Amino acid sequence: MRNNKIIQATVDYNVFPNKGICKVDDKLYSIKNAIKGQTIAFQKKRKKKGYIESKLIEKLEPSFLETIEGCPVNERCGGCIYQKLEYSDESQLKKDTLVELYKDIYKDDIEFHPSPILKGYRNKVEYTFGDSVKGGPLVLGLHTKNKFYEITDTINCNIIDDGFNKIRESVQSYFRDKNYEFYKKIKHTGLLRHFIIRKSFSEDEYMINLVTTKNEFDVDDFVEFAKNIDDRIVSIYHTINDNISDAVIVDELRLLYGKEYLTENLMGLTFKISPFSFFQPNPLQAEKIYTRALELAGDLSGKNVYDLYCGTGTIAQIFAKKAESVIGVEIVEEAVEKAIENAKLNGLFNTEFVCSDCLDFMEKVEKKDVVVLDPPRDGIHPKAIDRLIGINPEKFIYISCNPVTQRNDLDKFIEKGYKLKSLEFFNQFPRTCHVEAVCLLTR
Repeated sequence: MRNNKIIQATVDYNVFPNKGICKVDDKLYSIKNAIKGQTIAFQKKRKKKGYIESKLIEKLEPSFLETIEGCPVNERCGGCIYQKLEYSDESQLKKDTLVELYKDIYKDDIEFHPSPILKGYRNKVEYTFGDSVKGGPLVLGLHTKNKFYEITDTINCNIIDDGFNKIRESVQSYFRDKNYEFYKKIKHTGLLRHFIIRKSFSEDEYMINLVTTKNEFDVDDFVEFAKNIDDRIVSIYHTINDNISDAVIVDELRLLYGKEYLTENLMGLTFKISPFSFFQPNPLQAEKIYTRALELAGDLSGKNVYDLYCGTGTIAQIFAKKAESVIGVEIVEEAVEKAIENAKLNGLFNTEFVCSDCLDFMEKVEKKDVVVLDPPRDGIHPKAIDRLIGINPEKFIYISCNPVTQRNDLDKFIEKGYKLKSLEFFNQFPRTCHVEAVCLLTR
């Protein structure tokens, strides 16, 4: 659409995950990161089915729901959207949009589980080096809302603990003093790209991972500096990434100091967490999710389970404590290696982990009693759903970090004769727009 006119309107309501809907002259406009009740300025981008997708330009007046201060940079930082809402209002807003999303296929009341903690709940953050204004000082933080190049200095972020904030601020100051340049996306020049912090809550230990281009710098000096930031830093990695993509691509991974991995305890099991292992970002809420998934599976005595998209095997091992056998399937080789290690560490010998694309694997599977699914945000590959349903288990337990793709996938399960027996939501990521969905499908 070529019309660049700025439109002003009040957001009428929200749809999941984080889109505000404005009705102007009988046309519906969808604006990302807008909250109902806000008066905003926005610009039309493109027509979609039923609405016009638009870009938020400016928030002119706050919503009636925005009643608290939140964090000091919440107007700029792209990490959170609900910092200014009381948690009860955030939960209700999320639940209302989710009920609307699933209303055509689920009529019963939906339980919404709040997070056990609201502050300092995250165990991993991936920061980016850049600047907040062109030519300004180096910043290590998160992308600014609706900006591709600008980075926000995430001062006193409250969804992580003080250790994260201390480490980030110290590293930012170190590289400012050294005058190292951040990576320029257009010119493909510069050294500093990303900085990743991970934490083991059970051990109260941190792992840090500096991501740079292959340009040389004084690595030894950085290690000596980093070791002295906090004595809980037990692992320091250096990742070399010369890929033009903005994502963290590993060309080379070097352990510079300390442990190869962190260990985290979850539901009586121990898990090794390496630099790029997937592990639920909110462990306390993850325990509630996995406990509920296990309850939905029912009596697993003598039963066989598939855990598809298993990652490092967290769910598989939790189910293995109750089931006859569990087979986990994951396409990432490093994750499978860690899953095998973790199963041995936990003394679980009724598990098997297979490195394979789930679509390829399902071409040769035998029938199982229960199938657990925890796919990536894109959901289940369309070509895989029919084959997946063809396994014909008694139960599917579908865990999703993206209710929108889960909702689309469920149509196919229902069409093929499965009934949506239970649907629940877990606020895995307070203050953000994200929610974890858990559902039970039975024959």
